[in-house]
Amino acid sequence: MKNKLITEKKDMNRILTAIALMAGWAMTAWGDNPTVAGNSRITFITDNLVRLEYAEDGKFLDDSTLFAVNHTPAAGTDVKTEREGRKYIFTTKAMRVEYDADGMPFGQNNLKVTWMQDGKQKRWRLSDEQRRNLHGPVVTLDAVGEPIERMEGLLSRDGWYMINDTGKDVVKDGRLNYRDRKHVQDLYLFVYGKDYKSALKSLGAVSGKVPMTPKYVHGSWYCRWWAYTADDYREIVAGYKEHDFPMDVLVFDMDWHRKDGKIGTGHASTRGWTGYSWNKDLIPDPEGLLQELRSQNIYVTLNDHPHDGIRPHEDMYDAFIADLGVDTVLTGVPVFDAGNPEYMRAFFKHAHGESERMGVAFWWQDWQQDYAFPIVRGTTTKHVPWLNKLYYDDSRKDNKRGIGFARWGGWGDHRHPIQFSGDAVGNWTMLNFEIDLTTSSGNAGCFYWAHDIGGFYDGLDKELYTRWTQFGLLNSSLRIHSVTGENMDRRPWLWGEREENAMRRVYHLRSELMPYIYSSVRECHEDMLPLNRGLYIEYPDDEESYKRPGQFMFGDLILGAPVAEAGEGADMTVEKEVYFPGGQDWYSLFNGRRYAGGSTQIVSTPLEESPVFVKGGWALPMQPYSERMASTPLEELRVRCYPGTPGCENVYTLYEDDGLTEDYKRGRYAKTALTYRKDGDVTEVRIGGCDGEYDGQPRKRSYRVELPGVKTASRVEVNGKRAKWRYDGEIDGMVIEVRSTDIRRPVSVRVRD
Repeated sequence: MKNKLITEKKDMNRILTAIALMAGWAMTAWGDNPTVAGNSRITFITDNLVRLEYAEDGKFLDDSTLFAVNHTPAAGTDVKTEREGRKYIFTTKAMRVEYDADGMPFGQNNLKVTWMQDGKQKRWRLSDEQRRNLHGPVVTLDAVGEPIERMEGLLSRDGWYMINDTGKDVVKDGRLNYRDRKHVQDLYLFVYGKDYKSALKSLGAVSGKVPMTPKYVHGSWYCRWWAYTADDYREIVAGYKEHDFPMDVLVFDMDWHRKDGKIGTGHASTRGWTGYSWNKDLIPDPEGLLQELRSQNIYVTLNDHPHDGIRPHEDMYDAFIADLGVDTVLTGVPVFDAGNPEYMRAFFKHAHGESERMGVAFWWQDWQQDYAFPIVRGTTTKHVPWLNKLYYDDSRKDNKRGIGFARWGGWGDHRHPIQFSGDAVGNWTMLNFEIDLTTSSGNAGCFYWAHDIGGFYDGLDKELYTRWTQFGLLNSSLRIHSVTGENMDRRPWLWGEREENAMRRVYHLRSELMPYIYSSVRECHEDMLPLNRGLYIEYPDDEESYKRPGQFMFGDLILGAPVAEAGEGADMTVEKEVYFPGGQDWYSLFNGRRYAGGSTQIVSTPLEESPVFVKGGWALPMQPYSERMASTPLEELRVRCYPGTPGCENVYTLYEDDGLTEDYKRGRYAKTALTYRKDGDVTEVRIGGCDGEYDGQPRKRSYRVELPGVKTASRVEVNGKRAKWRYDGEIDGMVIEVRSTDIRRPVSVRVRD
């Protein structure tokens, strides 16, 4: 009945529109969205995002592209449509669009968009260019040793951004297809003023939300280009344990496979770049090694250069050819063909299938061959974005959460996380640029860079490496990698005792912060907010937030301003200017020192510390140190609360799921509200009952409430009963322990001065 009424309403609206057009009346329509006017179609996907299409013969496009996967209006989109003759006026809460339906494509003369920003009316025409864009990502940092030009991001101080999807290939039935040439224009205009969060939400509405990543990718990785044996890998794992460093992911670079190919395009003066047959001289029992590592909750990824495909020297070649059903006598060796679904189905089955059955968790899609094969055959699309989609989609087997690991593929590639930033040169200039790049990349949806911490090339300065590691604390992953070379191994204990101790502190903090990091990852998924985000996203009206390219928010509660220059004196101290946004005080994660919000201060930072600050008055979820930070069950929740201002009450939500499957899409996850309240001389921390469930969820947990800076109390209560507390010198404050209890049971801790 509801659908019938909607249909009748639309039919009546069309009749009234036709009558009004013939009579030349002015009228307000009932809100058709999309609206078709001759060969033009106007669709408000959100209040902040309008799609503008022009197609000869009215042949509009509803199929997906790599950027746009949803063209239907999002829930809550509210459009008022007025019409006078051939003129249309569309109004949402964010913009006013005036369109003269003159029968021609959209241009300067028939389309005008206005909105209010900073109390002034702003206007956009199709010929306008970005003047104050806040930047975006790059495709790769390969061999880059100094700042390079970045792509534009979605966010701009101009208050608008347009993505031109005109002419881009269509994704249909698992393949790329040329667009119908009658589809002349396909424009996506975002209008948001200074509401940057609404722009990012609109990106998710049209391009899909960033998916939840496997939890382990946000942990500690070891990676190096080196011809390691199976025993070498065992030694590396043992070394991490011996030296008290965590590990979650172990990367096997290209020497895991044989390099005896005799045909193919090759790369770097060898035809051994591509390979899928295990090098049994180095790793005689790959399945045994992989299962051994998996039993220790270490996930393995293999480097993959797919451009030469599966060739005759490979172990699986005959099976691949038989499955592909080609006569190689007539056709020769099949050339890699990413545009052919049948080829790629057989490729994934035979190139990856056996290794995945052995225990490989995911693949490092390391495409570097645009110089030889820039375009997927039969398309207008480059290989990186298309392969990123194919690899990601193929990884989603048996309810496993998808994962990519490749260079940035452009608009829409946020659906295939995580991204590999490439082989950067290690120097102070690059560290400084990488900090800024990581912050701006989220403006285009590139939320999860996996950097080569320390740099791929060079980077032999141990102070530089320590500071880069500190930056890695506030990254999507703590991943080290380097080129071949005797002195290029970035295991932290190989760089000097003082540096080792400083880096160990970073690794331990990373492990302890995992509940917060993973909750922030969930926020990326739900709200399309970058993990590393510019201050202006949170503080758009604060002019200082635009002037601090070396600062960023890491989730909601942590402010980072990593050191990117050499220090002075015996302690290698850097005096760094840091801006602290207003509204609350900020506290150093390393030494607990307070910094007033709304101030700019000089922070003195010796090698053992990093400018990392936590927002006062909030509950920061943490866990005890674990050498497997991303897979250890959260059986003890640590809730750290730096002092808030009197009268404040703030709620942070802890998020949990199984970390591996797509069950989260079916509601299999849990949330716990963590509340901090300061009322007069009483500080209260409330841990709500856990809401939701998932496989592997702990049924009980203990709690440790930490109150840095609080050293005395007249009374402490847990759930209304007097409780003990103790002073902890590490946080310079009070700790209240709550014994293990049902996760569904709320816990209240009250401290009276």
